[in-house]
Amino acid sequence: MSLDAPTLTGTVDAAGLRIGIVASRFNETITNALLDGAILALKDHGATDDFITTVRVAGALEIGTIAQRMAKSHAYDVIVCLGCVIRGGTAHFDYVCQGAMDAINHVAERGDVGVGNGVLTVDTLLQAQERTGGAHGHKGAEAALTAVEVARALQNLEPLAE
Repeated sequence: MSLDAPTLTGTVDAAGLRIGIVASRFNETITNALLDGAILALKDHGATDDFITTVRVAGALEIGTIAQRMAKSHAYDVIVCLGCVIRGGTAHFDYVCQGAMDAINHVAERGDVGVGNGVLTVDTLLQAQERTGGAHGHKGAEAALTAVEVARALQNLEPLAE
């Protein structure tokens, strides 16, 4: 690696970015906290209400469907996916987590929109609470700002593709 090589990075400047948020309703206390944290972080970094669209869906499996449609529309620079899956006593947890992660990753692999994955996959409600402003930070805010950074990095790469 050359020390003289240029390095492109994204910033967390959300001003002017068109932001789509998909948030599940299941485990609503947690997902509402994720959503609130994401929106607050976005606004703290320059986003305004008129550039943020939020779509609520039933659960984590539905997040990917809406995120994919948002990406295909080319109406969004950023897509933030928020949800919470808490392990129960059956294999359902594994299937829901895998399906949600695969769908979100599929949207991210498009390479034309910044995607933030804020879907919590936890064993207990306490673990989820610790990730919505507790001991483990705020995963809603982190997902939103990560998506902004990726969107800005993609914009920095656009002139290189021409």
